[in-house]
Amino acid sequence: MNLDLTTLDAYCREAGVDGYLVDADGEDATQRYLSGFDAPDPYVTLYVRDGVAEGEGGSTHLLVSALEYGRAAEESRGDSVERGSAYDAQRLVEEYGQHEGSDRAVAAFCRAHGVESVAMPERAPLGPAEGLREQDIDVTVDRDDRVERVRAVKTETEIAHIREAQKANERAMARAEELLREATVEEGVLHHDGEPLTSERVRTEIEIALLHDGCALDETIVACGADAADPHDRGSGPLRADEPIIVDIFPRSKSTGYFADMTRTFCVGTPTDRAREWYDLTLAAQEAALDAIEAGVSGSEVHGAVCDVYEDAGLPTLRADDAAETGFIHTTGHGVGLDIHEYPRLSTQDNELEAGMVVTVEPGLYDPAVGGVRIEDLVVVREDGVENLTDYPKQFDIDV
Repeated sequence: MNLDLTTLDAYCREAGVDGYLVDADGEDATQRYLSGFDAPDPYVTLYVRDGVAEGEGGSTHLLVSALEYGRAAEESRGDSVERGSAYDAQRLVEEYGQHEGSDRAVAAFCRAHGVESVAMPERAPLGPAEGLREQDIDVTVDRDDRVERVRAVKTETEIAHIREAQKANERAMARAEELLREATVEEGVLHHDGEPLTSERVRTEIEIALLHDGCALDETIVACGADAADPHDRGSGPLRADEPIIVDIFPRSKSTGYFADMTRTFCVGTPTDRAREWYDLTLAAQEAALDAIEAGVSGSEVHGAVCDVYEDAGLPTLRADDAAETGFIHTTGHGVGLDIHEYPRLSTQDNELEAGMVVTVEPGLYDPAVGGVRIEDLVVVREDGVENLTDYPKQFDIDV
């Protein structure tokens, strides 16, 4: 996959640095993006801006352990891959100790590529950053996380990875819905196979379905009733009839590293009139947001379209009251890629949407007296609208 790093190149020039350095393992999204490599232990990726190395454009170089060298040389997108031994790392560690020896080797690696100054992400480890400074490599902190901004605009290959993860997500959602549809009701509690159907049981079945599809997730949300009134409550215990059940699944592909995200709200039995009204309003709010999205529009306009629907219905939002504890108490959406939450945001903050960005659209309403309702799709921003990557029904009622 070819990356367009012209924006990163421009940032390095503006910041007056020769390159951009990441010291992290492959779980770090910026590391994986720049290197195209995934390893469990930290390694160094150095992007050298255009014009630093004579006769070369921008280039990317990896410094890895001997253990990872063969795989990195084969799998990464680096223009070069080197081991610590190329910079006498073992001798330096023996002479100066683990930390200073490693810092000296990384500094030598930078200088070998013509780099005397680097920018590092805001959340870069403090030790390596200070160590490079002690070796006279100038380090600038990238407070604006420019690589995240670069990552926000996806290539068609990246979009295909996300689309594939979303299809797996939909199959997992179908398994959750299947359990709800198969359930019987005993004294207001859902039962399956003679046992109470719990949030934990549904989550387990979701995880099993995702594993079969090559995806995994650390957590998912299956929250009923009052639990669903807290947007990030994972839910626990038996699920009940006649109450909204929020199912929010955000898996990551184990092969590509890209996330998907989707939420549906179900009610087994008969929802209250208030819950049904909330569901219909939330569906209308989502449609308003989807209609508002296109390249050049600010995320705040999309968020505003959702708030307008809710406020016109007399419901509280954080836009109208930043101390609100019920109603629409979160933002409309966020970017999705190698991180589950990344730039841009569909919120009160202004950030211009660009073609190729992948964002969630997830309005919702919450009140312990009613429960919670949220509907979430995953979409690609296009020049003249959206491409919805989500192809899953939006049906609230499940008949007993």
